[in-house]
Amino acid sequence: MSLKGKRIGFGLTGSHCTYDAVIPEIEKLAGAGAEVVPVVTYTVKSTDTKFGVSDDWIAKIENATGRRVIDSIVDAEPLGPREPLDCMVIAPLTGNSMSKFANALTDSPVLMAAKATLRNRKPVVLGISTNDALGLNGVNLMRLMAAKNIYFIPYGQDDPEKKPTSMVARMEMLSDTVEAAINGYQIQPVIVERFRDFS
Repeated sequence: MSLKGKRIGFGLTGSHCTYDAVIPEIEKLAGAGAEVVPVVTYTVKSTDTKFGVSDDWIAKIENATGRRVIDSIVDAEPLGPREPLDCMVIAPLTGNSMSKFANALTDSPVLMAAKATLRNRKPVVLGISTNDALGLNGVNLMRLMAAKNIYFIPYGQDDPEKKPTSMVARMEMLSDTVEAAINGYQIQPVIVERFRDFS
């Protein structure tokens, strides 16, 4: 199955340290011929961190997709019935946004786009990046794992020694996961060894 001509929403939430791994995946989707519709949370839009200035990240996202970012709930709402997507990706998905999504809260453009996509019975692909996936947020992660039309980029512990509850997706598997999800299949294995220090 090809991604050419597919309309794919791409949401980014506030895991700033993960953007460098995600931007190439956006470019890969666009390079495969997909129409990529970028959506960002208010945090992505307005927060400068040691990982970069928000305006610079927005420029990179817009350059990768050839489109202006959707940065308001009002502008994300039409991705439901009026301008439907074939698939919605959220990568990176923070623990904060994951907990809200699992409990049906809509307080950002990204979550509005995701819920609008589910309403259309289309797949939502999640690329987690959270320090508490194996902590308090574990219940939310499992709730989403069991939900219909929600798929995961394979993920694993990124630093088991220093951050034993943290898990991050293998972002380089994003395109393969999207392709499988559009076909109604969860790529396997979904829980993988993401990092291991053999030294």
